[in-house]
Amino acid sequence: MTIIDPTWTALLYLVAAVCFILALKGLSSPKHARRGNLVGALGALVALMTVFASSRLENIPWILGAIVVGAAIAAPVARRVKMTQMPQLVAMFNGVGGGAAALVALLELPNAIDGWLRLAIAFTLLVGAVSFAGSAITFAKLQELMTTRPVVFPGLPVVMGVVLVAAVGAGAAVVMSGSAGIAVVLLGVGLVAGVLLVLPVGGADVPIVISLLNAFTGLAVAASGLVLGNVLLVVAGTLVGASGTILTRLMAAAMGRSVAGIMFGAFRGGSTAGSTTVSERPVRSSSAEDVAVLLGYAQRVIIVPGYGLAVAQGQHTAAELAQALEARGVAVEFAIHPVAGRMPGHMNVLLAEANVPYESLKEMSEVNGDFKQADVALVVGANDVVNPAAKTTPGSPIYGMPILEAGDARQVVFLKRSMRPGFAGIENELLYEPQTTLLFGDAKDSLAKVLTAVKGL
Repeated sequence: MTIIDPTWTALLYLVAAVCFILALKGLSSPKHARRGNLVGALGALVALMTVFASSRLENIPWILGAIVVGAAIAAPVARRVKMTQMPQLVAMFNGVGGGAAALVALLELPNAIDGWLRLAIAFTLLVGAVSFAGSAITFAKLQELMTTRPVVFPGLPVVMGVVLVAAVGAGAAVVMSGSAGIAVVLLGVGLVAGVLLVLPVGGADVPIVISLLNAFTGLAVAASGLVLGNVLLVVAGTLVGASGTILTRLMAAAMGRSVAGIMFGAFRGGSTAGSTTVSERPVRSSSAEDVAVLLGYAQRVIIVPGYGLAVAQGQHTAAELAQALEARGVAVEFAIHPVAGRMPGHMNVLLAEANVPYESLKEMSEVNGDFKQADVALVVGANDVVNPAAKTTPGSPIYGMPILEAGDARQVVFLKRSMRPGFAGIENELLYEPQTTLLFGDAKDSLAKVLTAVKGL
């Protein structure tokens, strides 16, 4: 017996769908992201309660038990995860979603008597498995459980071709016969395909692949909605698939590369590979006191945050430094590159957490012209996003990527832990320019020393 009739079910599903759309709208701006997240969570709660109220569910104790166990695992993980580990968390959640969609499709296969329905099941099995396995590899790469460099071996393109043919063949067999055994084979082929798809990707490209796999999960969920006859799953999955696809294209454009180049660039040496090689070329280094003098007596300072700031958890100290400089009459703004950090919006969220005013966060398109009027560009833990090789060195892994024009400032100060290159694994010639000074050390500690020295001027 159901609690509500189909009319109310459709109405509540519509409310949930509207919440999901409003959530995406809110997440498009750091100012409204928190509100958008809460609206999305409300939509998910409405959808969940509607399922319980409108369906004749069996094994309710098992369902409630699974929800309790999942919440017990997810809540502590979400609360304790560091900002620098957010991409790994996204990859994990995304993979679980794709795997769940694939398992639902496998369980529904015996009930599918229509060929189109079995086609949706085969699609969900394959794409969900690819998303699950690929997300597991991206998690392992970002968590440094395996090398972040591209993993290739002789004959990999041939193996990938064979796997693709096997996937098409197994999928066609599932549609034609509805065999559960062949469906399991298709699931296994999808898992292998997901691993092979992500292994050749390395370095800064991994977060982009996470976004692509997120789109895959959305499509799998939408297809599972067709399998289950659930309109809300179709809507929600389509939203995730579309937004993931758009985000992937935007991130690829921000890197100045194509999606195909990101996925298969390692076959021709074009993927950002990462490097641990430390340069021994001489650079001009300075003390925190000297950097404080440069900043304290400047008229305009542009701070360029990067992954090093996130790792050091130095966002609050950076915000305090900006406030101290503004108290001295210095104009301060933060230059945000679309792919700074490990995911889109990483720096925005990090600095918003430190209560940096939204109007002080300038996107690349609006801040690049300001560097020529800046007395100092303070680069904190960033490298590739200000590397001139993106414009001057054809064949470089980052060639063609739009960068922040920090080199146009009168003085450039890099806060770096070491001379190790960024994710692209190449040297930054800006480090060796005559207007550039380096302050070595942990970003948070260096910022704290500079802040103390500025206050003492």
